[in-house]
Parts: sequence; C-alpha cells; structure tokens
Amino acid sequence: MTEKKQYKASQEEMINLDEYKFQPIKGFPMLNWRGKRPFTSTQYYPAQLKEIYGTEVDDWRNKIYWGDNLQVMSHLLKEFRGKVDLVYIDPPFDSKADYKKTIQLRSKQIQNDHNAFEDKQYNDIWSNDEYLQFMFDRLILIRELLSNSGSIYLHCDWHQGSYLKIICDEVFGANNFLNEITWLYKTGGASKDKWARKHDTLLFYAKSAGNHTFNPQKERSYMMHTYGFKKSDFKIDEETGLQYSMVYCRDVWELASVGSATSERVDYPTQKPEILLERIINASSNEGDLVLDCFMGSGTTQAAALKLGRKFIGADINLGAIQTATKRLIQEISNIKEQTNEHPLLTIENNNLLQERKYFEGLEVYNVNNYDVFRNPLEAKDLLLQVMEVSKLDQGRFFDGEKDGRLIKIMSTGRITTKADLNEIISGFDYKAFERRFANNPNSPVEKITLVCMGHEPDLAAVLENEVLPYKIDVEVVDILRDKQDLQFKRDSEAEIIIQDKRLIIDQFYPMNLLQKLSMQKEKVTDWRELVESVMVDWNYDGAVLQPETVDIPEKNELVKGKYKIPEAAGTIRVKITDLLSETMEMDLQYD
Repeated sequence: MTEKKQYKASQEEMINLDEYKFQPIKGFPMLNWRGKRPFTSTQYYPAQLKEIYGTEVDDWRNKIYWGDNLQVMSHLLKEFRGKVDLVYIDPPFDSKADYKKTIQLRSKQIQNDHNAFEDKQYNDIWSNDEYLQFMFDRLILIRELLSNSGSIYLHCDWHQGSYLKIICDEVFGANNFLNEITWLYKTGGASKDKWARKHDTLLFYAKSAGNHTFNPQKERSYMMHTYGFKKSDFKIDEETGLQYSMVYCRDVWELASVGSATSERVDYPTQKPEILLERIINASSNEGDLVLDCFMGSGTTQAAALKLGRKFIGADINLGAIQTATKRLIQEISNIKEQTNEHPLLTIENNNLLQERKYFEGLEVYNVNNYDVFRNPLEAKDLLLQVMEVSKLDQGRFFDGEKDGRLIKIMSTGRITTKADLNEIISGFDYKAFERRFANNPNSPVEKITLVCMGHEPDLAAVLENEVLPYKIDVEVVDILRDKQDLQFKRDSEAEIIIQDKRLIIDQFYPMNLLQKLSMQKEKVTDWRELVESVMVDWNYDGAVLQPETVDIPEKNELVKGKYKIPEAAGTIRVKITDLLSETMEMDLQYD
C-alpha cells in the first residue's frame, strides 16, 4: 500500500457562500430547530486523484469522490461553482433503519457454514435537529454549485419530506419551486392499520425559475375513454393488446422499482431504477451538460447520465458505494464501446436513427480525506473504544466510555463533526451535577470531555465550552484522520503474486476481514477467486495514480481469471484486488 498523505484545510482557505439569515419574513414560513445556524462559509478540502479509467473526451473525464459530501462539494466550489446543470440527490430519509448488503461467495466450492451473510453498509438514524442541519448545509452548497439554468430534484419520503420542503423554500426560494412529483411503485404489501405506503416524493426546484432547462417528456397513457383525443391518437400495445396514447408526463409517475431479476440490479441498499433517473436527466438537462449526485449510492444517476451523453460528478462517504459505482460504470463504458463500434456516436431507437451522441467515457476516482481508516463505519465505535483502551460505560449512558478521568464521546464516523452535532451533547449534560461541582470548586472544570471524530469543523471545543457558561468544562477533540494515524483499526489483506513465463499470476489472496466474517482460516481457502469482486492491473504504475489497462470484472456467477499476460513495455506493475466486502489490496511488482 502506498503511504497516504494527510491534508488539513487552513483557516485562510475559507470559501464564502451567500449569506442565509433567519429574520422572519412576512408571509414566508421558516423552519427552525435547536441550534439552527447560518452556513456562510466553508473550508477548501484538497482531493487526491487515485485512479483513472478510459480517455478524455473534449478535455473531460467524469469524476467520483470518496468522502463526506460536505467536504467534496467544498472542494468542487473552486472549479465548478455555478457550473452544475442538474442535481439529483437521494439523501438519507431518516428511516431509523440499518441498511445491509448480502455478501455471497461466487460459487459453492468453499465448504463453510457461512457462504452468505449480511454486512451493514450504513445506518439512517438521526436526531431530528442533527438531520435538518445536515441537509440545510448541503442544500446551500448545492445551490452554490448550480448554474443559473440548473435545477435540483430532491428524493424523499414521508419521514422528513414536509420539513425538507420548507428548507428548500428557504434555500432556493419558494418562487423557484416547480413541482412535487409523486413516484408510485408496486413493491411492498398492504398495511393492517393504515394505507399502504407506495410512493416517494421528488421536490423539483430551479436555481432561477423561468430560466431553467426543461424538455417536456412523453409517456404512454392507457386511458379507458377518448376525452380530448382523436381515435387516430391511439395505438395498440403489441404485448398487451391495449390501446394507449402518448401524453406529456404529469407530476405522478408510475415507474417500476428495481426488481430482483433486472440486469441493472447491483444488490446495493436503496438502489433506484435507471428509468426514473433517465426521465429526470432527459427533462432537466441537455447532452453535454454536467450532472451531480452527491449521495451517489450504487451509481444509478451516473450510469444514466453516461448513457445519455451527459458529464457527471458523483460522491459518497461509503466505500461500498464507491467500489460498486466504479465497477458498474466501468462495465457500462465497456458496453457502450461495444454498441458504438458498429455505429460510432449514434443513438438507435426502433431502428430509426435519431441523433449523434457523444459519450464521456473517461472516469477519475478521488479521495477527499482518508475515510478508509475503518473496515466499516458501523463497527467504528467499538473499534475506537477498544484500540484507544477506553473503559466502556453501561449501555444507555449518554457517553460511550471513560479514560483517565475524561468522559469519551464517539461522534459520527461517517462524516465530519459539525457544531450542530453538539446540540445532543449540550442537552445531555447533567446540569445539577455541574451546579454541585461548581459550588464546591468554582475554579476547576465541572467536567472533562473528549470528543472523538472523523474530521470536524474548526473551533468545536470553544463552541461547546461557551454553550455551558458560567460552568467551565475541559473539552478535547481527537480527530482520527489527523491525530491517530498510528492506530490500526483493520487487518490488511494478504496475497501471493508472482511473475512467471511473462505472465502475472495471483497464486493466493487472503482478505482477512472477509475471512473473519466467514469464520474461516486462510488455510481453508481452496480457490481465492470465490472471494474476489475484481482485479485491475496497471502495467506502468507511476507511483501515484492507478491507471488500469487490464480490468477483470466477471459476471455474477463467474470468477476472475487470476492470470494475465504481461505486455512487453511493462515496468512497475500495480495490482489492485477488490474483495466481496469492497475492501481493496494493492501490491507493486517490478518487471524487468
């Protein structure tokens, strides 16, 4: 593994945003929550280019960022402020649920009781104030990135949809609200005590209504009457024999969700169907436009944008999302190349030539901060307490542990800690105990606290200390990304890779965390390929950026090859192996 550099944004690298103030406006309702604060500036966070796939088209490669999207969008502001044409986001719904991915071995050769298991990918559990500030900050950054003709679709449901609508009115302006779109789907059963929930909501806003891009879309309507239509308007559906007419899409969309048997399914939690994103992208952008999805997930937005000839930027904090989306996009690029060899740059529909289309096939993958400290963020709290030798407190206590007379609080490890995250701590303090301690010793801190986080806003300790005045508390902030790089939170994978007869041969591969999940010793691995998602090889690695020329991504029921012919001009060889947990191992070899 190459050594990863740490970056810290300085106070001088602040980027000013439009100011959002909270004075009541006559006739304009505003949503308030505990600790609501303006978001008027953000720090610049450098990004590190890690991987390159494909070639540039018109000096552009699509971009995927692994990191907290607040940091990613802060990074993007320098180059892309006012340049994004369309944003679609499918953010957390505050569903109070854990989302899991089923991990299954690629064949049945390995004899083990755990050939499949569920691995937690992320959780969607928030305090209300924390969630609202989280979304408020990110919507402000999205507004800054949008072009004057740009628009945003915010995907939500009944959990927080009504609050998000008010926040969007405040950030984008109520006069820029265009539609509340209902997406109907058929999954799920009936409810015994209420109407079955069978829809999500899309909030559609423009940066500047009237100046926004919009291309009306049509769909089939199977109407039982002919009101407003001539008989000649109707056609016959060859599959069903039913009459239909083509009508402009309305604000209720009945589109199928991602079925278990569909080819686009990648088994990622909360995956959305491509047909949904295709409608949005076709309607609210033009070919060559730039599309952003900063809650990328499985990469559906990016896959649809790629096929429709748009540029795209994607971001996600979850390593599984980055690996899943990257793999998916590499396969889509390969499919497009195969389809366009016969008719380069042409789009075909029903055997009728429609138009030329340019595909932006290049892809770059970046890191913003190093969020690969943990194998899985959901396991981070227990790992932190264990590795930092913290004594756990009883379950149900607000703080997580105690060490050297300090109370330890593990903050979210899936994003940076903000001042809004302090609200829960402030409300959880025992102020009666503070009063007693202050009376006994007014010159000493009434509490000593250590906050452990994965990146944080500046002045976090000072803000918390000021909130409890006149009581004095001693606050220490430990940033794992900056302060504790010597701690080891996960076991590295092992591999045996050799060069023989001008071939690169992966002889063995032991993904230690995956084997632990499978309750398996590495000596029991009979075919390492059953544990592998993909193999990529850069035959002339420059020591910084992986540019794979060999990409081995098998179909679901197939295995990677494991043996690869070495080109004559090969030099330093970089091998990247990704296992079923989306963890990677990279190794260098020298070819003489």
